[in-house]
Amino acid sequence: MKQIATAKAPAAIGAYSQAIWHENLLFCSMQIGIEPQSGVLQVGLEAQTRQIFLNLQEILLAAELDLDCVLKVSVFLQDMSRFADFNLIYSQYFNQPYPAREVMEVSALPKMADIGISVIAGNVR
Repeated sequence: MKQIATAKAPAAIGAYSQAIWHENLLFCSMQIGIEPQSGVLQVGLEAQTRQIFLNLQEILLAAELDLDCVLKVSVFLQDMSRFADFNLIYSQYFNQPYPAREVMEVSALPKMADIGISVIAGNVR
């Protein structure tokens, strides 16, 4: 097991790691739309989703991976009625075949974020 961390994504603020390598899999903790340098949560679903993907890309890069290596995505939406809006943005970040995915509505997220996303990636090249 190996910890992956980068200053180019929000630092872990609790008892967790940004990501953990185990064998050939990278488990990335849930990201919310925080801009890492300022620590400010972006405003709105679109801005938060785009920031999350920037953060995830930096974590993946620290592990010498990219979004094409993502196998599974877990999405936590504060309001499921925004699914179509989210899905439109999401589809801009992945190529087919798309990763496996689940999307669930949750009652609240840290910092009252609109969305949170975690991924599992693998060294699949």
